[in-house]
Amino acid sequence: MGLSLLARHNPLASADEQRRILAGATSCSAFESTLASAKLPPLEATGIAVLQVNVGKLCNQTCRHCHVDAGPDREEIMSREVADLCLKALAQTDIPTLDITGGAPELNPHFRRLVGEAKSLGRHVMDRCNLTVLLVPSQADLAEFLATRQVEIVASLPSYRPSQTDAQRGDGVFEKSIQALQRLNQLGYGKEGSGLTLNLVYNPVGAFLPPKQEAIEAQFRRELKRLHGVVFNHLYTITNMPISRFLEFLIESGNYESYMERLANAFNPAAAASVMCRQTLSVGWDGTLYDCDFNQMLSLPVGHGAPQHIRDFDLAQLRRRRIVTGNHCYGCTAGSGSSCGGSVT
Repeated sequence: MGLSLLARHNPLASADEQRRILAGATSCSAFESTLASAKLPPLEATGIAVLQVNVGKLCNQTCRHCHVDAGPDREEIMSREVADLCLKALAQTDIPTLDITGGAPELNPHFRRLVGEAKSLGRHVMDRCNLTVLLVPSQADLAEFLATRQVEIVASLPSYRPSQTDAQRGDGVFEKSIQALQRLNQLGYGKEGSGLTLNLVYNPVGAFLPPKQEAIEAQFRRELKRLHGVVFNHLYTITNMPISRFLEFLIESGNYESYMERLANAFNPAAAASVMCRQTLSVGWDGTLYDCDFNQMLSLPVGHGAPQHIRDFDLAQLRRRRIVTGNHCYGCTAGSGSSCGGSVT
């Protein structure tokens, strides 16, 4: 499986050293060797179906698993200038989907402009929402704003059990999340025929892989309806990536090496061929371009000669670019695969 790089590293190394190992910055990564062993070529983009824009790290929550390291004290916020460059890139292409993420993306002062302008261009807009932001006093009309513009909401909910959700996201978060979901349901979100899509995202509370997406979706659907009257369209499972706060947790708990080997040993060639980066371009809060949001958090911009900033956007070059990979890519290729849209196989 090409695990020599993983096997020989020091699990007690500093976080910066772990990041260099994950990125394969010191030599050819184990992930690249695994691709070659599976007779797969280096990953290349096959187009751009999604422009994923990370508008900053400001958030009203501080979650244990957050690969963005977001929180209330973060000052990295996308400017109006960069937001306009993202809209310009959309306007000059036929990229069908704008995927807005953060932090809590809704707290960016240009979030609503991004939504409105993208909708006027006829694009599908997705908002990666932490749910509790809908209850922030300054966002009192946010749910209605999203519903009026038929924005798809992709909402993170670690568990249908209060204790597990609060353990990952903070005391009282589960109760607030349920209130937000009920409010969205009242507006029509998650209800058949409404045209308002509400999808949930599940990631494990711990150093293990998520269960089968279909099975956990059925559990969430049954328990949320039974206990809280909440309905939704789909549930996506996402593997916790060994990045930022989750990386720190793995190191501090002594689970880093075993978790990485678990990911690598579960490598699935079919998932590798279908990873989200092949159809996605990620834009950082400062306009830097990345193959995915995870590469963004490891400061691994697009490479191999592709433009590295949204001001230099060139569809012809970016839609056929070679993907920058590292050992964290095992997270997206383990088992059924993992993406911002859930399992890939």
